[in-house]
Amino acid sequence: MEQNPNPKKPSKWLALVSIATQMGVIIYLFSRLGIWLDENHPSSRVYYFKLLGMVGVVLALYNVFRQLNDINKSN
Repeated sequence: MEQNPNPKKPSKWLALVSIATQMGVIIYLFSRLGIWLDENHPSSRVYYFKLLGMVGVVLALYNVFRQLNDINKSN
């Protein structure tokens, strides 16, 4: 009978599947904040939607790289 060496450790595929969801949520929330700022605080020089959308993408990618490094270190 095989025993799991570390039963409290989640499987790698579960962590990888959740990364896509986390990316989507981060980008969506930052984009929605940008839309809200554009509607409520209009500016002729700054487009908050574009700015915060890109910030969301950068934060999402940083989160992916951090999580992948943690997964690789656990091997």
